[in-house]
Amino acid sequence: MTDFTGQKAIVTGATRGIGRAISDALLAGGATVIGVYGGNDKAAAAFKAECAKSEHLYLYRLDVSDYQAVATFYAEIEEQFDTIDILINNAGIRRDAVLALMQEDEWRQVIDVNLTGGYIMSKFAVQLMMKQKYGRIIFITSPMAHLGFVGQANYAASKAGQIGMMKSLSKETAKRKITVNAVSPGFIATDLIADLPADQVKAYKKMVPARRFGTPEEVADAVLFLAGAKAAYINGSVLEVTGGL
Repeated sequence: MTDFTGQKAIVTGATRGIGRAISDALLAGGATVIGVYGGNDKAAAAFKAECAKSEHLYLYRLDVSDYQAVATFYAEIEEQFDTIDILINNAGIRRDAVLALMQEDEWRQVIDVNLTGGYIMSKFAVQLMMKQKYGRIIFITSPMAHLGFVGQANYAASKAGQIGMMKSLSKETAKRKITVNAVSPGFIATDLIADLPADQVKAYKKMVPARRFGTPEEVADAVLFLAGAKAAYINGSVLEVTGGL
């Protein structure tokens, strides 16, 4: 189930945390990975330098919420690779604030990257996948889509929107053997939650029956299952990786 020899995968948010773990796992499985990152050139350079299969890793700096930039990116990908087999919509940001005090740009930035970015990336991916009548699209969502934490109305809305979009898209593409699913990680030890106060980290761990945060590699294992040929009849589903949260 981990043999991706000859397949081409686009991973957004590919150079750190969950995205890097997914990229590493796909590369280990034989895939060519086209990794997209938002702006941290240092992390991208480090990933490329440390990558065991760097000859199969292509990195692009790209704002996934910029429609024209993404269109140009996909035109280049089509010219170089013709089609793609897998898209992992992993790029995501947080801008936490209680709703009454949340600034408009804090709302829009999160929605633009997390939700609109997924729409734009998926739109062009579907067009390439339809050429071969095969594909796997996976959104990295969050339990916040239905739990909703204080200070995360923007993040929760973006993640709930991802699930709704995924379910609609899964019905639109199923006849063409393109499946669309989501993986919903709980608390995972990545940079995304590295800024949480120590007392909040302790409280969150108590919420998890497993009494620990997950690892990026555990999320990557779930993603690779849904991205594989054996998951052909799984479509429009959300796979939780939460430790029982």
